[in-house]
Formats: sequence, C-alpha cells, structure tokens
Amino acid sequence: MKLSNIIYTLSSLWLLLSGFFLLPMGFSLYYRDGLHFIYIAQMIGMSLLSFILRGLIKKPLELQIREAFLTVTLSWITFSLLGSVPFLASGYIPNLTDAFFETMSGFTTTGATILTDIEALPKSLLLWRNMTQWLGGMGVIALAVAVLPFLGVGGVQLFKAEVPGPIKDRISPRISETAKILWAVYLLFTLAEILLLMLGGLPLFDSVCVTFGTLATGGYAPTNASIAAYPSPYIHYVIIVFMFIAGVNFSLHYWALRGRPRFYFSNPEFRFFLFISGLAVGLIMASRLARGEVLSEEFFRSTLFQTVSIVTTTGFVTHDYEQWPFVTQIILLALMLFGGCTSSTGGGMKNVRILVAFKFVGSELKKLFHPHGVFPIRMGDRTVPEGLVLNIIGFIALYILLFFLGVMAMTGLGLNIDTSIGAVAATLGNVGPGIGAVGPVENYAHLPVLGKWILSFLMLAGRLEIFTVLVIFTRPFWH
Repeated sequence: MKLSNIIYTLSSLWLLLSGFFLLPMGFSLYYRDGLHFIYIAQMIGMSLLSFILRGLIKKPLELQIREAFLTVTLSWITFSLLGSVPFLASGYIPNLTDAFFETMSGFTTTGATILTDIEALPKSLLLWRNMTQWLGGMGVIALAVAVLPFLGVGGVQLFKAEVPGPIKDRISPRISETAKILWAVYLLFTLAEILLLMLGGLPLFDSVCVTFGTLATGGYAPTNASIAAYPSPYIHYVIIVFMFIAGVNFSLHYWALRGRPRFYFSNPEFRFFLFISGLAVGLIMASRLARGEVLSEEFFRSTLFQTVSIVTTTGFVTHDYEQWPFVTQIILLALMLFGGCTSSTGGGMKNVRILVAFKFVGSELKKLFHPHGVFPIRMGDRTVPEGLVLNIIGFIALYILLFFLGVMAMTGLGLNIDTSIGAVAATLGNVGPGIGAVGPVENYAHLPVLGKWILSFLMLAGRLEIFTVLVIFTRPFWH
C-alpha cells in the first residue's frame, strides 16, 4: 500500500470539492451576507494545497483495493472537516465538534442537526449545508470517477468501495460511464423537483434547498419546522414522490427513462420495497384510526409522508410522529433499519439484504424437513451465489452488533434508553430524526461531546456500509 497514491487521489478529490464553493459564494454576493470571502479563501486554499500535492507526488497508475478502502474512508472524513470550515469561520457553529457533526451529517445524508435556530443562518450557509447532502447523496467519489479521467482503473476500486448495496449495477461496461449516467439521472430529477416545487409557489431558494435534501434522502430543510413550514398539500405530494424516487435503485430509473418502465416491477427488491412501504402505511393508518383519529385527506397525507420519509431515510418532518400511538414508532424504527434500495441514495441495511435474509430463513426451514435437499436462493431469474448470501447475513449481523454497541455507548454517557435507541438507529441508518430526546421536533445539540463523535462515526459507517470503514481496523488490512 503506497501512501503517495492515497494522498494524490485525495488531493484530486479536494480540488473537485473546492469548485462547489462557487455556488454558495454566488448566493453570498447576491444576498450580501459578507461570507463570500470565506468561500473564496476556502477555494483558493484547497486548490493550492491540491496543486502542490499533485505536483510533488507522482500520478498513480492504479489503486489497489486496500488503498481504495482507505482513500474512500479518509475522503469522507476530510470532506467533513473541510466542509465544516464555513460554519466555523462564520461563527455560526463556533466549535469543531458541532461543525464536524453537522457537516458529516450532511455529507452522509443523515440530516441529524445540532442547530436550534436553522433560520438564523445566512442563506449562503444554508445552501452549503444542503449542498453537502446533495453531493453526498450520489457520492462525491462517484462524481470524481465520472469527471476525473486520471482515476482510470483505480476508479473502479473507489466506486466499489463507496456505492451503497451488496450488488453494484453497472449500466455500462465502463465504470466511469455508469457513474456519469447515475449522476445525469440524479441531476435530471433534481431539476424536475425544483421546477415542480416552484410551480407550487415555493421560492427558488427554498425549492433548491428542499430538493437537495429530498433527492439525497438527507432531510435538511432551510426552516426550523422542516417541511411543516410549507402547508401546501401539493408541495407535500411532490416531495413524497421524489423521496420515493430517491429511495429506489437509480439504474431502474435510467432504464425507465429509456422506455423500459417494466424493469421496476420485474425487480424483486423494488416489489419488496413497495410492499413494505404500503404495509407500513396501512398499519400506521389503522393504529391511528383505532385511537380515534378521523380519516381525512390530511390524515392520509401525513401518514404517507412520514412513512416514505422514514423508509427512504430522508428524515423530513410534517408531523410529530411521537404524538401518534406507540406502535407506530416501533414500525417507523423498523423502517429506519430497512432503509431504501440498493444503488439508491437511501441509507439503512437496504431492502435487497432484508429480502435475501427472509429467503435464506425460508430455505433453512425447508431443510428441516428435507435435510438432503438443495434450495437455492433466487432473486427473480437469478440464483444468488452462496458467498453473497453469507456476505449479506454477515453484514446484517454486524449492523445489529454495531447498533447494540452504539446504544450501550450512548446509555453509558447518560442518555435514556429510548433516546439512545433513536439516536443510534437514526445515525447508523442515515435517517436524522429518531425517537426520544432526538425525535422529529428535537435536535442533537444537547448530546455530550463524546456522544456526537460516536454518532459521527456511526453516520460514516452507515453511509459506507460498515465493511469499508471497519476493514481498515483489522490486522489483515495492514499486512
């Protein structure tokens, strides 16, 4: 493993990231908030550092798998450190722990916030806050693979280490073309939602910020009340549609745009995701009706919105779901663990893993009656290799173990059990709002410093699907 290869690649990624400060700089100049000097200094500083490092270090021919894992993990950590500079320099988030937490939450599309008054931030800073989510949604490294030809073969290793899901869909034989297509679809949906929200009367700035939070399934909004600040049913339904779109495999969207929408319903994971979402909506509506609530359009919309928001791990809020029957909170907690589909911007364990796990359990039950039988696990017309099944079962076991370790750590820091469960489930699943003292109308500002660093680590592990992060702590990785 060559450290020079890692540094060269990181410096190139920083150079790419520096260019995105142009947008908040433009908004800063337009709104005259005085922060444009911070963005200019950030761009110049990051660009100079990148060019110096690239000039001193020889360009790598390719990245080995170990180098890719370490590069991806370090890139997300350094993105969060560099991205926190505007919050620190402006004084709106004056300490490193909170600034890093907020920025890591953004890049990992978690949406957990330490801000108690979001609307007090200047618009350019709010825009940058939401931009971190939009960039992290499809992945900065996936963008780099698409636009930086120097990555070459190493780009394949980086893409595999960053893109969520146990199965990487390669729309094109060339990984750079796949990355370009995914980002093009992502950009198309981004523009479409912005336009539709503006047609509903939402100002351009709010439309951009809300869209960035929606397509990334991030959940950052430019208002203290999240989406509840926009009472329009039209706006809510538009956001529901695009949250669901963002939680679905983006390769299916690509084929649908190419005139093959049947691919949606021929995909077992999509059908399972649709079933789980519909079942959750039905159960939550039934429990709310059983408590005496009245069936109405607003009743249906609030249930649908919060269910889709949680299952896609977006984390937008229109209602305080902790005021609903307790069983609904259990259902939403389970949805946090399930998450979205593979190759989507959603977090969680991913529905394809849950589906394979269910099929694996069914196969083992059949073996109790037919010990010598062979019952392969199939996904559609394909048989899932045994090695991949074991990988999925191992991932789920590790996810649950990390969840319980996180809960133990948070309770050890003095948090009550429901807050600990909610905080860990929401950060490891990249959801944002949890239950207890980090519920839909609360924030993470009151948590102890160590707790914020632990949750930041869980955000990173959840976004990079655990193995990518934890493998660098193993002995074989360094030998």
